[in-house]
Amino acid sequence: MTTTSALPDAEFIRRTQPYRRELLAHCYRMLGSVHDAEDLVQETYLRAWRSFDTFEGRSSVRTWLYRIATNACLSALGHHGRRVLPSGLGAPGTDPSAPPMAAAADVRWLQPLPDALVTPESADPAGVAVARDSLRLALIACLQHLNGRQRAVLLLRDVLGLPAAEVADLLDTSTAAVKSTLQRARARLAEVSSAAEQAMAPSEPGQRALLEEYLIAFRRADPAAIERLLHRDAVLEMPPSGTWFAGKRTCVDYLAQQVLGTPGEWMLFPAAGHGEVGAGGDKRGKGGGNPGFGGGG
Repeated sequence: MTTTSALPDAEFIRRTQPYRRELLAHCYRMLGSVHDAEDLVQETYLRAWRSFDTFEGRSSVRTWLYRIATNACLSALGHHGRRVLPSGLGAPGTDPSAPPMAAAADVRWLQPLPDALVTPESADPAGVAVARDSLRLALIACLQHLNGRQRAVLLLRDVLGLPAAEVADLLDTSTAAVKSTLQRARARLAEVSSAAEQAMAPSEPGQRALLEEYLIAFRRADPAAIERLLHRDAVLEMPPSGTWFAGKRTCVDYLAQQVLGTPGEWMLFPAAGHGEVGAGGDKRGKGGGNPGFGGGG
């Protein structure tokens, strides 16, 4: 008796396993959630395994997997609204001493994505750079303003570089429809994005040195040092709190009054996510929750 929990055969693993990381990145770009993306990748492989014996090779295995994954994501998006960051809910806070505002219970937050899940260090450096650039948090936030079909076409054409005819076949539509959808997606993306959202590559030595100075200042609970290091247009967002702050002075005041505490209170370490330098950490004595990710400002 064959069950869905049985292990797929060696040929299926050999031909499909190399694409797991890039499929996770694709599903994350579509959904804005690591947990949902991981679930959809599992669903993709389950569907692919079930139908592997009927795969006729009219497209590559990679394209076939992307067809399954993309359509699974489109189905998932049909049941959920867009994901947001606190800055997508309203104006920044003005009082650093006020308690953080609780967001509505139905808010769906964008989730951070560690680089290690999708871009292993052993990968081709040029490919890693492209993948990281297409996973910037600012871009993922902008993609939330596109409907599912627009996201899919934009990602398949502009990120994966698939020909319009192949995308049309993958989505069971016409080449003309793909081109029209891509134009609308690009126009909408231009409306909601800005040059200020461009991120620097995490491999730059200067950025890594700056991050180390930031970690030292944070561990020492030194707001003056943090202020010297931050860019003038710093933004501080803290999901699941709906409160966020913009501007170096306000951000530093909030950190000094409500976050830093005493020297040595925070345990921080370098982390890379969304193709940006950042830090993960936890507060001593707070019970070992999952470390967060904080991007550079």
